[in-house]
Amino acid sequence: MRKLTYLIAATIDGFITGPTGKPDFFLHEGDHGDFIRAEYPEIMPTHIRPLIGLADAPNKHFDTVLQGRATWEIGAQDGMTNAYQHMRRNVVFSRSVAESPDPTVEFVATDPIDRVRELKREEGMGIWLCGGGKLAEALRPEIDELMIKLHPIVTGSGTPLFSREFSPELFDLADTEVFDSGVIHLTYTKR
Repeated sequence: MRKLTYLIAATIDGFITGPTGKPDFFLHEGDHGDFIRAEYPEIMPTHIRPLIGLADAPNKHFDTVLQGRATWEIGAQDGMTNAYQHMRRNVVFSRSVAESPDPTVEFVATDPIDRVRELKREEGMGIWLCGGGKLAEALRPEIDELMIKLHPIVTGSGTPLFSREFSPELFDLADTEVFDSGVIHLTYTKR
């Protein structure tokens, strides 16, 4: 059974985007970036990969990416209807967009839990949930691993890591990576 990993950058106060819905304030330079590019090359968008020496880098952990509509629209607004062409499957969950504008991207308007359970039963590498907060909340029962790239930034508002339905759930700390840039990577597994 494949596992679902929510791998996301977050601020100290728990936000994954600013009030405009864009994650354009996170630190890009530094030793934490070198680590991500080396260990998780597949999370780099396809159009950026050649610019940073990853054009032919194989996927190491994931072959499927899941996004909410707002996350998908960040790339689509710049003409990238599939920012992850190097993935086997790109799935966007949306109730407002009925049909995919790109044949390489699957749009799903039904229950995300059902679709994720189907994906988990398929053969392949891991499944990466790259955003956003509403989708993460909807898929919380299916998240097996939580990887937070905690940046030394406080924003005060924006899109939270999970939309705020109160329902405490324990995770076990599995790994930490501390970087000179001030970024800390925290990996948690579901109990």
